[in-house]
Amino acid sequence: MSDHAVLHVKGRVLVGPEDVRDELWVVGGRVTFERPAARDAVTVEGWVLPGLVDAHCHVGLDAHGAVPAEEAEKQALTERDAGALLLRDAGSPSDTRWIDDRADLPKIIRAGRHIARTRRYIRNYAHEVEPGDLTAYVAREARRGDGWVKLVGDWIDRDAGDLTACWPRGAVQEAIAEAHRLGARVTAHCFAEDSLRDLVEAGIDCVEHATGLTEDTIPLFAERGVAIVPTLVNIATFPRLAAGGEKKFPKWADHMRRLHERRYDTVRAAYDAGVPVFAGTDAGGSLAHGLIGGEVAELTKAGIPAIDALSATTWGARAWLGRPGLVEGAPGDLVVYEADPRADVRVLAAPRRVVLDGRVVG
Repeated sequence: MSDHAVLHVKGRVLVGPEDVRDELWVVGGRVTFERPAARDAVTVEGWVLPGLVDAHCHVGLDAHGAVPAEEAEKQALTERDAGALLLRDAGSPSDTRWIDDRADLPKIIRAGRHIARTRRYIRNYAHEVEPGDLTAYVAREARRGDGWVKLVGDWIDRDAGDLTACWPRGAVQEAIAEAHRLGARVTAHCFAEDSLRDLVEAGIDCVEHATGLTEDTIPLFAERGVAIVPTLVNIATFPRLAAGGEKKFPKWADHMRRLHERRYDTVRAAYDAGVPVFAGTDAGGSLAHGLIGGEVAELTKAGIPAIDALSATTWGARAWLGRPGLVEGAPGDLVVYEADPRADVRVLAAPRRVVLDGRVVG
């Protein structure tokens, strides 16, 4: 398709949860609902959603750390072909700014590089620092990222043999305040229970995974409007991880299994309490890219209604990240499906067409 062609999108265009149109056009890469003057147009037809959001993935990262640009390109293309056209990259040591110059690759919102406690995270992933340096590193990554900073809130403590919180309350409170002063939001990797209250009361904006939520902390998240990104397709790996570490860390292995067993109940309880829930896969590292459709299906298995699970990767997710959906003048980023995704979210796994800035790219 030519960069200057007009794209005519027709069928059922899901502009919002309750806003369904029969058609739209993309002219000069931008959405319009006004029929353009007579010009040749390329037509795509079907059930249409805004480009999906993977709100937690890692482009430029594998199980061992940063990857070459060629591998990062493959990761981004895999996300694109799955319909994920807006990615919140929740921590990467790679410089992927070059992707911004590629019209055929998804748009990325970066959180800079992970910030972890010394020897308390995956090797080659994070800045590993002590509490006295946390604020300085948060400021550094706030300036490097696209409005987000990523902390590692808990990880296995080898002396304790289990997950424990990484940061003292005072250090994290000061660091989050500095990020906010610089205009960045802060999120944190958290599997366990212990770190959550301190992080939320310190002003954090989001928690990744959040498997440790309980009836004591869920109301606090809801009251403060702290979002969660459950990454259920990643939590599915907990039993395998537990089996691999059980001999050396049996307490940790048992804890991981318990978090896994109640994962759906945890997400549903958070949703029922009014905690904002968004869809993210944790792709990168050891998990494959292109799994956003599966993550939305997992949210529905947890008991989230299909329309809200869809919003968690489309309308709601884009609003949360400050990016437009299918509105007048927005970039023409959309995905076309054979059937109504509201009736069965599993159709997200098989896009008919993928459109970026008005170009059919898949």
